[in-house]
Amino acid sequence: MVLNIDINSSVAVYVQIENHVQFAIASGKLNAGDQLPSVRELSERLGVNPNTVAKAYRDLEVMGLLYTRRGMGVFVNRGIENKCREDCRRRIFRRLHEVVAEAKATGVEQHEMAEVLAKSFEVDAEPYGETPSEIVELAKLRNSS
Repeated sequence: MVLNIDINSSVAVYVQIENHVQFAIASGKLNAGDQLPSVRELSERLGVNPNTVAKAYRDLEVMGLLYTRRGMGVFVNRGIENKCREDCRRRIFRRLHEVVAEAKATGVEQHEMAEVLAKSFEVDAEPYGETPSEIVELAKLRNSS
């Protein structure tokens, strides 16, 4: 489920965990009734404080995506897949719009953005991981033109 956490990201670690869970639900990697790793297990796997994982789980529970069964663990709620998918898409499209607006404001051409978008879909990358070298190289080529 949660593969990459970047402690140097501008996105808080607990938010990265929340987002990974939402992405997993939206994509069908996590389904209703699936059990998530315990707070201790996930904190050890990610190398983060257990309180950080606990906060993410609590927030996701408040959002209605997860529920806790005392002594059993944390589980994915039923009937939230479409809501999660819509919320993720809405958030992604807003961020994409912001990036396009910034690109236009700095003189980046539409064909350059299309090339970066196409390349981004081609490379195998996880959220909050390092920017793939193929994308970095595109930026360098554009700067030297």
